[in-house]
Amino acid sequence: MSLEKLKNRKYILASKSPRRQVLLKDLGLEFEIKTKEVDESFSEHFKAQEIPLYLSKKKADAFDEELDENTIVITADTIVWIDNQALNKPESESDAVRMLKQLSGRKHEVYTGVTLKSKSKTKSFYSLTNVYFKRLQDFEIDYYVKNYNPYDKAGAYGAQEWIGYIAVEKIEGSYFNVMGLPVKELYEELLLF
Repeated sequence: MSLEKLKNRKYILASKSPRRQVLLKDLGLEFEIKTKEVDESFSEHFKAQEIPLYLSKKKADAFDEELDENTIVITADTIVWIDNQALNKPESESDAVRMLKQLSGRKHEVYTGVTLKSKSKTKSFYSLTNVYFKRLQDFEIDYYVKNYNPYDKAGAYGAQEWIGYIAVEKIEGSYFNVMGLPVKELYEELLLF
């Protein structure tokens, strides 16, 4: 595998996330953005990485009819895992505040499941990052929720935004995974795909 072969493929990024789009673009790949409506419910018995792996596979399967050998769809799903439960995207301001209070002063895990799919192959993998938050003051949580957009982010926060600057004490693992796309792992998997 060479970088030339990597660049000669056609890619579809099945994500509306502006962060994923920037990360994939910065990897040097040209791609089309195309999304499909997919039911994102999952079994309550799923734990940790099982959730984003299942959802990324489900999103990739929606593209079965339009893939050929040279077209690869890339799908991803990110969750925050704490207290044996997933924190997905908040549904309201009060939900975002609740999530940030739950993360305050504690370690949580961020899992991103990624699926690569062509006409004949499918490969799924996940990345785990441990994130440590300082204890947040109520005024810091309120400021972030009112001035930024926590509603399109798992766990109600973006590490690349103001809250990440002031809250994240330490990260173990991929920073880009916390942004929603483990770029190093994706690159390595694409080379092998």
